[in-house]
Amino acid sequence: MDKNFLIKQIKNADWEKELELIGYDKSNYHNATDKFLYKNLKIYDLTPAQANILKQTALSVGADCATHREVITGKVESSDAILSGSFSQLNKISEKLKHQPFGLSKLADIINNQLIEKHSKPKIIGILNITSNSFSDGGKYNTTETACEHFIQLLSDGADIIDIGAESTKPGAPAIPADMQLEKIIPVLKFIKENKYNIPISIDTRLSEVADECLKNGASIINDVSGLKLDNNMADTIAKHQATVILQHSLGNERNMVQNVNYKSVVDDVFLDLNRQIELAKSKNIENIIIDVGIGFDKGLEDNFRLLNRIEEFYSLGYPVMTGISRKSFLNLKEASNEEKDTYTLALNTLAIEHSVDFIRVHNVKLHKKLLEVYRKDLM
Repeated sequence: MDKNFLIKQIKNADWEKELELIGYDKSNYHNATDKFLYKNLKIYDLTPAQANILKQTALSVGADCATHREVITGKVESSDAILSGSFSQLNKISEKLKHQPFGLSKLADIINNQLIEKHSKPKIIGILNITSNSFSDGGKYNTTETACEHFIQLLSDGADIIDIGAESTKPGAPAIPADMQLEKIIPVLKFIKENKYNIPISIDTRLSEVADECLKNGASIINDVSGLKLDNNMADTIAKHQATVILQHSLGNERNMVQNVNYKSVVDDVFLDLNRQIELAKSKNIENIIIDVGIGFDKGLEDNFRLLNRIEEFYSLGYPVMTGISRKSFLNLKEASNEEKDTYTLALNTLAIEHSVDFIRVHNVKLHKKLLEVYRKDLM
């Protein structure tokens, strides 16, 4: 009688545990694990010579590399490449590239860096909107007294960082001048300083004048949703204070977010834009950078979900990643209560946590703190 074979796909597994279950040699777990972990790496803008060498090197170890069809003829000036292989194969490719010309020895080190796996517990950034027109809580904490009370609540609920903003960035919201932003933010910063609350403070602003005054008064992070594109003095201001910047992707200086953007590839387009802004920040001697793909900013619904599902690709930029999903208008819950919005936010942030993002920016800190206490304890 023929035997019936039973097969199960293994995905997102603890490979050492899987090998243990089948009785594999325990002394060789590490080497074996590298054979089962697999990565696809997209490498941009290679010369035909570089692309040809990379492809032949990949084939020599049993891996593969896809390039433009005309690379072999030299009829194109450059080509992107998709390099695919197990960690073991990619390590071998890296070793071989160290002895190749055309700058490929530098590529070897970059490939090695891509093989470092992330298993991190995200930090929670609590949102404190001192505004009259924010999407979900406009006017609720619009006075110094109510803002300070909510600051204490966010701290008590377990926030790791608190992000304070006095300008709504919802679609169609008017710009708020620097002096009006500072009139609301500075008293809260003074309250924090006077009471010696020990928590990093981020300021959600696109204006260098606001950033400068807030950094003088105890803030240490600037969350610029324009990604340094609106105010030409912002990068220099952040560098002067040796502060951290959260670089968010958005299309530019327009006040109103673009609703229907025709991205060639939203993941590639956002990735390359963030890389340009990182290079700008580095050129201004900004060392501490966090990146944000800008969920809900200049993106359609499918764009937002595609970015969230592929958020791990942005770790290749080499900086911590933040997601800001909380109560966003793209959830299409305009008439819903904050409790309902928080339910959807929690569901989507579960996906972000699954992908090991470094920071989640949320309104409901207590709910997300509880999630982190019970979720994936084996990996945190």
